[in-house]
Amino acid sequence: MAARIEQRTAPLRRAALDTTENLIVFMPEKEPRGIWSEIPSGEILQRRLARARREGPRGQVLETDLPNAIGTRVTLEALPAEISTFELLSKARAHVQRHRDHGARSIGVAMPGLVEALSARVVDAVSAAALAADAPMPDFRSRPERRRRLAGLRFHGVSQRVDLARTRAEAEGNALARELTMLPPNELTPRRYRRRISALAREEGWTMRFLDSQALRRQRAGAFLAVVQGSDTDDAGIVELRYRPATRRANSRELCLVGKGLCYDTGGVNLKPARYMQGMHEDMAGSAVALGTLLALTRLRAPFPIRCWLALAQNHIGPRAYKPGDVVTASNGTTIEVVHTDAEGRMVLADTLALASRSDPALIIDYATLTGSCIQALGTTYSGAVTNRDALREDIVRAGRASGERVWPFPFDADYDRGLESRIADVRQCTLEGEADHILAARFLSRFVGDKPWIHIDLAAGSHKGGLAHVPTDTTGFGVRFTLDLLYGQQVLQGVK
Repeated sequence: MAARIEQRTAPLRRAALDTTENLIVFMPEKEPRGIWSEIPSGEILQRRLARARREGPRGQVLETDLPNAIGTRVTLEALPAEISTFELLSKARAHVQRHRDHGARSIGVAMPGLVEALSARVVDAVSAAALAADAPMPDFRSRPERRRRLAGLRFHGVSQRVDLARTRAEAEGNALARELTMLPPNELTPRRYRRRISALAREEGWTMRFLDSQALRRQRAGAFLAVVQGSDTDDAGIVELRYRPATRRANSRELCLVGKGLCYDTGGVNLKPARYMQGMHEDMAGSAVALGTLLALTRLRAPFPIRCWLALAQNHIGPRAYKPGDVVTASNGTTIEVVHTDAEGRMVLADTLALASRSDPALIIDYATLTGSCIQALGTTYSGAVTNRDALREDIVRAGRASGERVWPFPFDADYDRGLESRIADVRQCTLEGEADHILAARFLSRFVGDKPWIHIDLAAGSHKGGLAHVPTDTTGFGVRFTLDLLYGQQVLQGVK
């Protein structure tokens, strides 16, 4: 059960402090006159903070126990007025983690002197961090680590109550994405993945269709089928999920979510070395993010219809595996010259995007752990984006900043296509040079969405050692929070054409 979250307009009082074993205090970086008198035991905290600042950097976190009856553990930090969402989420996670390490059952949060807008952001950030930390993740150890989950959060001094419905929906979608992505490859084969999706669809009221290899042959989905022909088990396919709102907004058009679901990627004939094959069970993260986003939107009762397309496959090596030099035909008739079998993600997405575009959606968003070059360009604290609508570029950046899941758009100029020219087919799958591969991959994929508005998210930040922003695990589930801000905060669906 998720932690109970209370929001109180009254500031923290002495009586409440003496029943609060763990307390986070966020205060303004520029201390207003008299602020310490607003905090019980404020004089003690002021003296200890001053001593800590003399002994170390000014921006450090004060962690101390108060000399009250229960020895309240306090972490205190001053926040700059214009703190970014990413930094605020990161600080919230650090504070929550300190108290969880101390065995906290519940946490109080005081916000003396913060302006209304910043206090609202603190409520969202700390709630998001607590929910992310409490989400159970796969653990197959014979003696798994047992950690006490938080029973509650209590915010004091909230200027105006914050609606946390979106925060909770994002947390649930992110937890689903992380849980699925962390599952080992023998636990999440395409067949088992499909069963998990089917059970979830029944619970959530989604309709589900599965296009197996036979159905995909009828669709002439040669790009997808080329990748999976090396597998001994015929369990790959494309899942289509449909969400229909109970009450539909007037003139609302359909959103399409598309996810790359490579449950394991050996690289195929172009076999990966051990270092790069490690962790390849997480090559299905894009599909998990698409599914988590669908769940979050369902929780929010989104007033627009949604289709979610998940490409479930494995890229195996074997005598029947596809090979460099093969020419295959995708479901939209495009012929593809295979160059490198480890560029399988764009192959399975090609047919999936072609199918998704047939329903004339208002917007297609695809998620994929697609290229190493995107990680080389951005590291793993940002994800990359490409769109075929210039008007969406600023919305993408704003949504990344507002959500704390930062995304940076890359060029989409047509002259990049020269690198994909083939003498034998309509397009080359990739190049061997690897230069700007994240952009070339997006140019390749754009051939399969036609003129439909489209955003491609290359999940460079899908895995980040030590966690990212409010998420404490290396597997970040990056993309759910970003997408909800894109749709609700930036109102992209209303403006896209």
